[in-house]
Amino acid sequence: MNVYFDHAATTATSAAAREAALRAMEKCWGNPSSLHAAGRRAAQRLDEARQSVARCLGASPAELYFTSGGTESDNWAITQCARMGAQEGKCHLITSAFEHHAVLHTMERLEREGFEVTYLPVHEDGLVRVEELERAIRPDTALVSLMYANNEIGTIQPVTELGAVCRAHGVLFHTDAVQAVGHLPIDVRAQNIDLLSLSGHKFHAPKGVGALYCRRGVKLGRFIEGGGQERGKRAGTENLSGICGMAAALEESVDHMEENDRKVTELRDALIQGVLARIPGTRLNGDQTRRLPGNANFCFDGVEGESLLLRLDMAGICASSGSACTSGSLSASHVLLALGVDKQTALGSLRLTLDAENTVDEVNYVLETLPGIVSSLREMRTGW
Repeated sequence: MNVYFDHAATTATSAAAREAALRAMEKCWGNPSSLHAAGRRAAQRLDEARQSVARCLGASPAELYFTSGGTESDNWAITQCARMGAQEGKCHLITSAFEHHAVLHTMERLEREGFEVTYLPVHEDGLVRVEELERAIRPDTALVSLMYANNEIGTIQPVTELGAVCRAHGVLFHTDAVQAVGHLPIDVRAQNIDLLSLSGHKFHAPKGVGALYCRRGVKLGRFIEGGGQERGKRAGTENLSGICGMAAALEESVDHMEENDRKVTELRDALIQGVLARIPGTRLNGDQTRRLPGNANFCFDGVEGESLLLRLDMAGICASSGSACTSGSLSASHVLLALGVDKQTALGSLRLTLDAENTVDEVNYVLETLPGIVSSLREMRTGW
């Protein structure tokens, strides 16, 4: 059996997304910036896609900018908000210790430029405490950037409450929602979100396309110089086929979210319970219930993650040890270290992420296969 349990890394492009992208290629191949008929058709389709994505977020189309993905959106939001803050003498930024590297590396670069960054702890359950954020905010705080749901352990932050604290203190609030969009209900207005990053390939859209939501009234600076695309903020001819595919995939995900989340949560819980019951020396990382429907992240005592992944792959099971963006690294996950997991244990992590396409039979196959692999690897290791 072949089992794909790595949906947090990427998802297969859905039929709806493929069809929408192909229609754009065939019918709307003109440049949306051109004034002739072909350009106008493309521009109209671009506007329709923008309206569709904005509607799924509870935003207005004028608040949405298309990008190449979550990493670009994170960089844009954080860098520009920091620059705006510095103009007003506000050079303090707040984030958490277990953000995606698109956020952490941007923060580190800004630190080298003279900004001060506070890294909030996330505690053993993988959650930021609202009261700790409130204590960290200062008169010179320009931006708070906290992810909606963690890409490795899947924990879901109290975004609405975190955003309310920022709003009360007059501080901009950005959330990296790459893992959340398409899987959790989102309403940027009700949740006090000023800026939000998303990436299409996490919810069955093509790769290489994403978006940045920026609340009306936030003066977002220009990120890429060139032409006047994206209302003069992000130059470069728009990836219309990718954008249309993303809009179709997001609409489909939102329309079927309730039923999909219910199914995936049942599969996830069966997987978690089965692994914990069948494999001694196992730790579930992150809060057991306040997590993404499809995320299960474990550490196995006495097991090295890379060897585990290779053995699973030989058995036809696709999984990961953490973020796909750092899968080539043998260092312990910074996410797990932030939770207080010791380095040796963190090296034995396994992330299994499910989707509505997965089945009970696939979960059972993993539960039948994984214990034997873990036991075999432990036997090979001195001391076990």
